[in-house]
Order: sequence, then structure tokens, then C-alpha cells
Amino acid sequence: MQLELGELTPEIFLKDYWQKKPLVIRQGFRNFSDLLSPEEMAGLACDEMVESRRIYKSEGEWQAEFGPFDSYEHLGESDWTLVVQALNNWLPDAEKLIQCFDFIPRWRFDDVMVSYATPGGGVGPHIDLYDVFICQGSGRRRWRVGDRGPHKQFAAHPALLHTESFDPIIDVELLPGDILYLPPGYPHDGVTLEASMSFSVGYRTASAKDMVSALADHLIDNELACEQIEDPDRALSDQSGRVDATDLARIKTQLLNTLDEQLISEFSGRYLTSSKCELDLPEENLGFHAVDVIDMLKEQVLTRLGGLKALYFDASVEQGVFYINGEQVSLPRELAAVIPALCDNQLLSENSLAEWLSNEVFVGQLTEWVNRGFWYFEEV
Repeated sequence: MQLELGELTPEIFLKDYWQKKPLVIRQGFRNFSDLLSPEEMAGLACDEMVESRRIYKSEGEWQAEFGPFDSYEHLGESDWTLVVQALNNWLPDAEKLIQCFDFIPRWRFDDVMVSYATPGGGVGPHIDLYDVFICQGSGRRRWRVGDRGPHKQFAAHPALLHTESFDPIIDVELLPGDILYLPPGYPHDGVTLEASMSFSVGYRTASAKDMVSALADHLIDNELACEQIEDPDRALSDQSGRVDATDLARIKTQLLNTLDEQLISEFSGRYLTSSKCELDLPEENLGFHAVDVIDMLKEQVLTRLGGLKALYFDASVEQGVFYINGEQVSLPRELAAVIPALCDNQLLSENSLAEWLSNEVFVGQLTEWVNRGFWYFEEV
């Protein structure tokens, strides 16, 4: 699978469109094939570990239901939609689609959402708070996109936040292989013209509110930032109820000093690699030994589990520090160079790891990850 941008390079896209304005990319994927069939998607939606929804109207009112689902016959042949979140956690082929957009770093990546809709189906006019590439699979879907503005939003259903009607700045019919890019804040509404599938590659960041809340939990859980304000140079005060500019500066300085680069990277690394959805991890240790891993790498490659996030920071990677699945990993400094190989690539081969396979510490750590299901063996 290859993204075809024509004269629009990734550099031009990031400069002129990313988080700035919507864009229709005709035939961004030539000969695009659905990553799975509607029947396979329905099978995923039967699993209680998979996050799924179906949206439809009943007597003119919007309805939304959460899976797992075992039947669809009562919904008829039109006007309903099935959505599955985090397809990349369950379908390895979704990784090929994500890689097409790797000119955006993975710490910004959220998930791949797949939608199957019957004619007339949709989820209603709404506004998203994340960037998304909506890749049209089989079938046709009409999309209307409005401009940013003070659009009134309302709950069409407890699980559906819709927006008022809007004048479209884009009114387009997407065909298989077409892509609609939407930055945050643009109202949009998609209605299926014939039974169709679409695959949405989403990118989001958390709000400052959510991150500050999670940071507070991190400080408490790890008993960090326990220092008290010190003011040995305090001046005489004759207004006991006043917080003067000097005291406010002390308070601000203490808070800002808490947020040093090490703390922020340690917290952010754990936060950004935590999966919001279930991962397809084994319930028990798989029982591989180091010698097994070495032998199997001679004929197979290791594939990182779909949905598993691994990131590193410039500030700490040379110290052997990186983050995976919400955990901080500290390798010996002499193994620091392997970290980009682990985090930047979905596949690990004997050749790509050759420099470190004689290191017992690394092979032991790699074996632990294999036994936890973070990487799995696959035939070349």
C-alpha cells in the first residue's frame, strides 16, 4: 500500500494543510482494497474486548448502541452504521495503512477506525477534536464539510454529540481510494450512497486539563514534588491578607521548577504509550527462552503487536531510556543505539538486531517482551 500525493508532497501538506484546513486527495490510494470484509468486521464487533458502536435512526430519533453485537437483521438494509475503534489493535494489516502517514510521528497517532454503512447510513453532523484522514474503501460516501466557527453543539443522543446545520465549504463524493483530511474543529457530515467501508486514521493529543490531571496522579503515585516553598529572605509584611508579587513569583517558580525536562519526559512517555483500548496480549507468559528467540530470528521476523506504542525522547535516549505500553524501560547505556530500531520499526529482523544479539542483557529483555506478547514471530 502506497500513498500517492502527486504534486502535493508531505512537506507541502504539513506546511499548508495540517491543522489548518481540510483537503480532498483524489486517488490517494490506487486500487485500494478494504482491509477486511463487512463480515469480518461484524465478527470483531462480536468480541467484548473490541470497542464497537452502531448508529441508526428509529422513528426519526438518533440511536447509538455499544457492542458486542450478535445480530443486525432487525436493522434492515439501509440507514445504519457499524463502527469499530482501534482496528490496528486487532488487524495486523492496518499497520500498512498507518505507515503511509508516518511523516507524522507516532506519538500523535491515535488509532484506525473502520466504518461500515448501508445506504443512507451515517453518524450525523459533528465536530471532532482530532486530525483524521478518512480513507474511502469500497462503495461511495458523500461528505459535506463546513468552516470553523462558533457552531452550536447538542446531544442528539446521550452517546452522540451533533452540531447545528452548516454551509459546506466542501461537498464531495468519495470513491474508493479517495481521502478526506479534516483538522480539528471543522463540522462534517458523511452519508453513504451505497454500502461502503471507510478507514479513518486519527491523530490526537490530550487536552492540557487531562494531562495536568494525569500528571497530578503521577506525582502522587511516585511521591514526587514533595518539597515545600522556602522563603528565608522574606520581607516584613503589614498586610496579612495580601499575596504580593514576590510571593506569587515564589509560588509560580516552585510549580515551574517541578516541571523540569526529566519529569515531563518520564510522565509523557508513560502517558503517550498507554493504550486507550484493549491490546491482544496473551493471558500467560509464552515461555520462550533466550536461545529460542535467537534461533527463531534466523528464519522469522519479530512483529510489534498492533496498537502497542513505543517512544523515545531526544533528552534521554542516549541514557538508554524509552517507553513502551505505559512503562519506562531503562537499558544499559551501551544499548542506547538499539532503541530507535525498536521504536521506529514495526518489524525486527536478525539483520536489524545483529549488533546487539550477542548482548545477554538485550536478548534477555527481548525475550521478556516476546513472552509478554509485545512482539511476535512471523514468517518472512
